[in-house]
This record gives sequence, structure tokens and C-alpha cells, in this order.
Amino acid sequence: MANINSRVSVHSMLTAVSSKPVGPGQTHPLSALDHAMALHTLHLVFYYKKNPFGIFDVDPLRVSLSEVLSLYPQVAGRLTRGESGNWEVKCNDAGVRILRANVGVTIDEWLRSADVSEEKDLTVWEEMPEDPSTWSPFRIQVNEFEGGGVAFGLSCTHMNADPTSVTLFFKSWIESHRQEPIEHPPLFNSTPLHHQQVPDTSGKSTNYYANKANARAPSVKMVTATFRFSNSAINKCLNEVHDQCPQATPFDLLAALFWTRLVLLKAPKHDNKCSLSVCLDFRRLVQPPIPLGYFGNALHFSMLTLNEEEMDYGKLGHVVELVHRHVSGVETEEVWYAVDWLESQKEEGGKHAPPFRMYGPELTCVSMEHMIIGNKSLMSSASFKSDEKPVHVACHFGNVVGEGLIVVLPSVEEDLARTVIVTLPEEEMPQLCEDQAIQRLQPTMLISGR
Repeated sequence: MANINSRVSVHSMLTAVSSKPVGPGQTHPLSALDHAMALHTLHLVFYYKKNPFGIFDVDPLRVSLSEVLSLYPQVAGRLTRGESGNWEVKCNDAGVRILRANVGVTIDEWLRSADVSEEKDLTVWEEMPEDPSTWSPFRIQVNEFEGGGVAFGLSCTHMNADPTSVTLFFKSWIESHRQEPIEHPPLFNSTPLHHQQVPDTSGKSTNYYANKANARAPSVKMVTATFRFSNSAINKCLNEVHDQCPQATPFDLLAALFWTRLVLLKAPKHDNKCSLSVCLDFRRLVQPPIPLGYFGNALHFSMLTLNEEEMDYGKLGHVVELVHRHVSGVETEEVWYAVDWLESQKEEGGKHAPPFRMYGPELTCVSMEHMIIGNKSLMSSASFKSDEKPVHVACHFGNVVGEGLIVVLPSVEEDLARTVIVTLPEEEMPQLCEDQAIQRLQPTMLISGR
């Protein structure tokens, strides 16, 4: 909820329920990977220059939300413990909480002057209560700006869904509103995560998750900045590294760029090793692919570790090549090894092991390249009217600590343009924002209080 000095004022709350009641006794057990994400929350904000509705309480937009909730019974359900003590969603159609808020400035002024502590007021940041049986794990906040702009803030526990799931839920709502077919209908069956188990002979996934489960990070104040890079700037930089990495993607480039610059800001490691945890959506990585509509968590984390010589601070193209090789080298078996390890940690009686921090403590970089299909971004195509795309999309994760988080998103400009949202310890952010290697690409700073 908004703080007392915020320009965001929440003035009402209502509940949207499904237009078709769910059958009695329907539950959906959460997977081992879902349980592993339980320390984190997820927050997406979609900004639009024009408000697509009049009075939300009676507008067809609310009707279309009720219609799409009939396809997403998990979203309108409530968390409860099953017989083994594991979390499951009771699909009881208790509904989704919708908050309405006014923002005391125009959307343009907001994007120029707000910082992330204010942007948080556009979504709901609320810890799950000890007994969540009556608590709505999904929240939608509709924020109306002066002059007609609007931002939709979607929040949920990360245990319930990942960024792809939340994005496609929002997109399905829009498609329902426009009376169009749902492009990526939801799939709640956990069958896509079932596979023939193969031993992890490399030990990569087993060691990675075992180390994370035992890792600890000091608690320091974290701050966030948003960089928007144009299509022309990314294209120019990709051309510069073409000789070292001709197949480089914008993610490879930006992950390598921010990683190399942050290594210079941080204190040297005692073993002279530089590590980056890379987070990829695996729906289209595994064979056979999992439908994009699979609702839940389908994220794979892996570690890329280089020594100081390999980082070769003066040559970005070399690190771009190493990032590209790591990302393109993630295969089906490695993904399933990680899923199997999480399943294998069940306690006696079948209860999943306690969750651990997935975003941290090591520097973590999240790729959203899978959100681009053809030359279109799923995030940018979430348009209530064909000629009114979002002007900005933000994605934040709750409970990030440690060395920091880099999120690389498709930009609303599309093509090669990307938005990079960086969360760091407070003392490091001013230097990063002024870093000349990054400023050479002339990023536009958004939601950065500057």
C-alpha cells in the first residue's frame, strides 16, 4: 500500500470472481520448483498513455476479467497446506483483490521523476500471512494518472507464478476484453514437469542448488535503477563485438556489459573468481518444449564463473562470447537435473524442503528473451486497443539481497531495444549510473528519480 508521502493514493478495493463457478474440491498442488521460489514475490507494471476504461466498477473490463478468471481458477483460489504439509491452491473462486488508486502527476512526469520506492506503490507488496486461507495471493492495482494515463500493477507470490505466467494472464485478460481468441491458453497440469529421471553425472545443477541452499547474505539496503537502450544503440554494440561473438543476442551483450562493470565496483573476491547466476525460462529450452501457457514456475538457474583473466576487463566481446556459450549450452538434461534435485530434497512424509533465496546472494541476471516470439514481444503486445501499446513495462522481484539483480526485458520499442532493471546495494548504484561504458550506449533513465 502507498506510504504517507506517496503521490499514489489507493481509494478503493473490490474483488473480482470467475464468471463460471469452479467444481467443488478442486485443488492444484504446487511443484518442488514452485516451493523453492517461496521467499520471493513478483510485481509487474504495465503503463499506458490512455485509460482504456471509464468507471472500472461497471466497465466491460471488469466483466472480461471475470470471464478470464474462469480459465485461471488458480489465480482466484487460496493457498492451503495439503496432507503432506506442502502448499496447494484450493480453487474455491474466492476471487482476486483489485485496488484502485489515483496518481497525483501525469504518466510522463511519473516516468521522469519517480524512483522505484514510489513505483512499488503501484503494486501490492505484502508478506503472505501465516494462515493464507482467506488471503488473495494475486492482486491487481489499477492506477489512474492525471491527464488520462493508467498503470496496471500485478502482484503475486512467486510460489504461485513466474513472470511468463503473470504476463500471459494479463495478456489473456486483454484478449478476452477485445473478444479475441486466447493466444496462449493456460495449462495447469504439472505433467510437463514430469520426465524420465537421469542421474546428474556432471554435478552442475546438484552443486549449484546445494550451494544456494546453504548460502547466506548480509542484509543491506538495496536500490533499483531502470535503463532503456534503443534499438540503434544495441545494434551498434552488437556489431562491435561481432568478430568475437557473431551469434550474440541483446541479452548476451547486456549481461556481459553490466557484469563486467559491476565487477569493477565490487570488492575483489579472495579466490579471484567472478560469478554470475543466470536465470532462464525453460519452457522453450527443453525438448519437447513446454507450452508457454504452462502456469507456475519454469525457471532454470545456473552459474557462470570466470577468473579475472577470463573477464579481461578491457575486452567486452570476449565476455559476451562466454555468456552466449553458457546460455546456449543449457540443455534439457541440465534443466531436469535441477528439477530432480529439488524433488529429492523432500523430508520424511513427502514435505518439500524449506525454500532458499533464488535471487541472490550472488549477482543474478534474469533473461526475458523468450518473451519475444518472431519480432513481437509478449509484454508489448498486451494492448487494450491495437494502436495503444504499453509505453513501459517494469518487472520487480521481492526479497532480493546480496550482490544484486539484473533483469533484461524486451523494450516497448521492440526489435533489439531492451530495458535493464538493476537492483544493487545502495552504495554501488551512483557509480553504475555514471559508468562511462554504459553511458556510451546513451540509455534513457526511467523510474530512477533523475
